[in-house]
Amino acid sequence: MNAHLQPTGSAYFIAPETQVSESHTLSVLVDNEPGVLARVIGLFSGRGYNIESLTVSETEHQAHLSRITIVTRGTPHVLEQIKAQLERIVPVHRVVDLTVRAKDLGHERPLERELALVKVSGTGDHRVEALRLADAFRASVIDANTEHFVFEITGKVSKIDQFIAIMKPLGLIEVCRTGIAAMNRGPQGM
Repeated sequence: MNAHLQPTGSAYFIAPETQVSESHTLSVLVDNEPGVLARVIGLFSGRGYNIESLTVSETEHQAHLSRITIVTRGTPHVLEQIKAQLERIVPVHRVVDLTVRAKDLGHERPLERELALVKVSGTGDHRVEALRLADAFRASVIDANTEHFVFEITGKVSKIDQFIAIMKPLGLIEVCRTGIAAMNRGPQGM
């Protein structure tokens, strides 16, 4: 076997080299019960799939249902495998590839937003500049004293990334991100 064809231990090796890796957002409706998230995550880790973003929350209290939003990357073949394997997990009710659904509806991507808390420490000109830039990014000050700010910012991942990069030279201390929440446009549900 050629050296470049050696299995890597990852499911990504399965796909032909001609397929391009893509980022997809999956929405998974599951029973809200202990162990479900561990089974879903176990599926990814056990097969070498990477999770770029993960959010989970109960969405239908009366029905005890939770929605798991997963951003993952893979070739079309690998993404189909992930969806098929997720659908086989017992408490999973539905798996929707929001990226595919968005394209079917004529959109490039689903609606995706993330929230971040960003702590910046600074005085003088750096403090003034951090406040000015936060205003330009529509970030809210949710905690402040004479030595630091904690900003809350919501938006596309690219906006959050840009805000964090701009805050680094101004005294960035800490960042906490929620992960992506996503849904498609239009009147249809999941």
